[in-house]
Amino acid sequence: MSSYTPQTNLSIERFRLDGMMLLCVCYGIFFLLTVQAWIALMQRPRYGGKIADHRLALLFYVFITFVLGTISFGMNARYTEMIWIDLRDAPGGPLALIEDYMNYRINFVALATGHIQEWFMQVLLLHRCFVIWNWSRWVMVPMITLYVAMIGFSIIVLIEASTGVAFYNIVMELAYLCVEVGLTVIYTVLVTNRLFVMRGRMRQIIAQYDSSMYDTIALMVVESAALYTVFAIVFIVAFATYSNGVTTLCFLSIGKIQGIAQLFIIIRVARGRAVTHEWSTRTPAIPTAMAFSSTVSDLTDMTDNARIGKPEQNVVQLYADSEKATEVTVSTAA
Repeated sequence: MSSYTPQTNLSIERFRLDGMMLLCVCYGIFFLLTVQAWIALMQRPRYGGKIADHRLALLFYVFITFVLGTISFGMNARYTEMIWIDLRDAPGGPLALIEDYMNYRINFVALATGHIQEWFMQVLLLHRCFVIWNWSRWVMVPMITLYVAMIGFSIIVLIEASTGVAFYNIVMELAYLCVEVGLTVIYTVLVTNRLFVMRGRMRQIIAQYDSSMYDTIALMVVESAALYTVFAIVFIVAFATYSNGVTTLCFLSIGKIQGIAQLFIIIRVARGRAVTHEWSTRTPAIPTAMAFSSTVSDLTDMTDNARIGKPEQNVVQLYADSEKATEVTVSTAA
């Protein structure tokens, strides 16, 4: 008696199962951070920041990305059950089900919701970058162009995926990933550069200026982008070299990792530890024991020659030990 033995590749099957387990871990972290972000956004910011102006927008972002991420997670979890339980006797076995991922509509829904979730995440990155750069056109135009290109590549990927083509053969997926990672890297460089330039200007004005605020924010931005960027680069290399096992492993979790990185920043924003438009156009509060005897009116009576550098008005708040602030108008170099 002969028995049918389906074609198998245990390495691919292991990567799929390991990828699903990694996805479960990432989704658990994503869920917990979503709850923390929601709670933090509903509370009054610790330092009285301007979070109230953007609270509804951030709450919508947290809600919509969580819903999209949950749908994507649920579809992938369901299809994993189908591979080894519901359809285990299908022609070709689990290997064929893994390779023919896009032949099932449930997986197209997972892919589409994952891509739309990433659209929202990139919008948040762009907004944060534009705020820090005070809506500078030379920053906005190229970044928006890249974002539109990313959405275009994403739509092409979804159109090809809807035809049932093997996911590993969708060439535009590689272009989409490269543009998306490029946006994240450029955002990180632009924001950290802007912060360091602002820090340098303050050090020129005040010799013993405490720049820890700028350093902390820059470190937060780099840390949030680093994990996603490294993971995405591994995904890109695996996809480009047709390493289907590693591609499967990374593909399932990359959206959640990006969501985790974004939520870390949102939680800090909600606690009053982020940059607002007002902060980007004026010097933030400087924790120091110094106190100026002159007042704002004294400084306004000064001649222009007594001012420092090219006039670009900022407000510096110098906090004394008594917690009372003295606002002093200063001029910084452009």
